[in-house]
Amino acid sequence: MATYAYKAKTTEGKVIKGRMESTSRKEAVSELSQTNLIVFEVEPLNTFLYKDIYIGKPLKQKEFILFLRQFATLMEAGILLVDAIDLLAEQTDSKMLKEALKQISIDVREGVALSDSMKNYPKLFPDLLVQMIRSGEISGQLEDVMDRMATYYEKQYRIKQKVSTALTYPTVVASFAFIITLFLLVFIVPLFGDLFASFGEDLPLITQLVLNFSSFVQRFWWLFILLILLMFFLFYQTKKTEAGAYLIDKAVLKLPVIGSFVQKAVLARMTQTLSSLLNSSVPILQAVDVTSCVVGNRVVRDILLESKGALEKGESLAKPMADHWVFPSLIIQMVRVGESSGSLDEMLKKVADIYDQEVEEASDKLQSLIEPVLIIFLAGIVGLIVLSVVIPMFSLFETF
Repeated sequence: MATYAYKAKTTEGKVIKGRMESTSRKEAVSELSQTNLIVFEVEPLNTFLYKDIYIGKPLKQKEFILFLRQFATLMEAGILLVDAIDLLAEQTDSKMLKEALKQISIDVREGVALSDSMKNYPKLFPDLLVQMIRSGEISGQLEDVMDRMATYYEKQYRIKQKVSTALTYPTVVASFAFIITLFLLVFIVPLFGDLFASFGEDLPLITQLVLNFSSFVQRFWWLFILLILLMFFLFYQTKKTEAGAYLIDKAVLKLPVIGSFVQKAVLARMTQTLSSLLNSSVPILQAVDVTSCVVGNRVVRDILLESKGALEKGESLAKPMADHWVFPSLIIQMVRVGESSGSLDEMLKKVADIYDQEVEEASDKLQSLIEPVLIIFLAGIVGLIVLSVVIPMFSLFETF
């Protein structure tokens, strides 16, 4: 049984709205008509709720991947589609996914295509997945598509975790260094400043500079907090605009060391996505369009849209890519070979595998490189402050 929201008119001409439970939309219309109501609308309440509002905890990436892997396994085992959906609805712990699958099961039993039903839940099922499932329904290879999509999202999750780990570590260490420095300047250095002032001796330049900066931080600490908050505010406001978000994505790609790492991760996602779509017989124009929406970087997205325009004019997919610095010669050459040989999906998959491996290696190298640099930086700051205190202490001991 599912819950439906309806809108109808009585024999007196009064418009009424309500909810009811029924086995299907068709049955709901029939039941309402038997009560002498003129039915205007009957929509599944679950679809209405979960399409835009989403009650409960968001679906985690791991839960989503597990759902796809279980779906693929059930399909490969020869279980009927509706039975597989019902089993998944019973097993999942996600309230959102459970309710969505219940409604999808009803839709499929009524003859609605799985892809069309999933499309009603854009926050649960990405457009890429919907497009791939639609191609699987058309080709009769739905179980193969589900298996490929489970593998695809597993790879994307692994790359995302690698990128997140590599970028989070330096951020944490840098924040730790900032807190330690602030603590020393606000609480420790002033104690020695008062001590040195009581002796009335001339202080070394380095000590005087540190004491002056410490005094400035104590008086204007709120200014530092204000500047940090202002930077975050400006960053997020800039990111909200299309032009600003494009500049941020471009700047990230041009960062020393980190930029190359992010570039490889983005290109790995792009080639893997495009390869999966083409391998599932999705038309190339549609495949490029879908890939541009999920690639995760506006610079690469715009180049893909240029490539789509080139394809519409009968030109090569590789031509716009060759004109931009973002795409290395490896991708351009492999795309050209794939277009010439008619095996573009295979060539892109090979490139994706190469970049997957490079992302893992780059992640390990990045962490091994950044760790000593940050430690040296932190030691340098703390050492400078300690040195500024120790030098005048030795001078005072020599005086006495």
